[in-house]
Amino acid sequence: MDATDAKLLTVLQADGRISTVDLAERLRLSPTATSERLKRLVRDGTIVGYSAQLDPGRLGLDLLVFVELLLDKTTSDIFEQFAAAVRRTPEILECHMVAGGFDYLVKARVADMAAYRKLLGEVLVGLPGVRETRTYAVMEEIKSGGALPIASRG
Repeated sequence: MDATDAKLLTVLQADGRISTVDLAERLRLSPTATSERLKRLVRDGTIVGYSAQLDPGRLGLDLLVFVELLLDKTTSDIFEQFAAAVRRTPEILECHMVAGGFDYLVKARVADMAAYRKLLGEVLVGLPGVRETRTYAVMEEIKSGGALPIASRG
């Protein structure tokens, strides 16, 4: 990845709908050269997709929570079952296996505390291997969905 690729990726993270012509102007390249770079970055897996950023409040999803999950046993079959169940749960936006005092950190978004109580009681505590949970309700989002810091390697 060179400096031009890094700039291209930075621009795309800020505006994924930018036209190839406008992107080419920003990079000071021809549209053909820009298009070839984009194709290469998709082909090599650097660009994994495009999506729209939505306003959760406009969709009635006002409560963001982080949940620590501690498993009662940590075996490969439990990890696989747990991961499969998490992938089937649309309210779970992110799930990360972590090192430390618990096993997984979950980020979930729901309408309100009643909806979260239902998610906790009907889904989270029933996930394979879950022994204990700790919930942190977000009072204010300071920064979210940030762009990746990109540096060229060449």
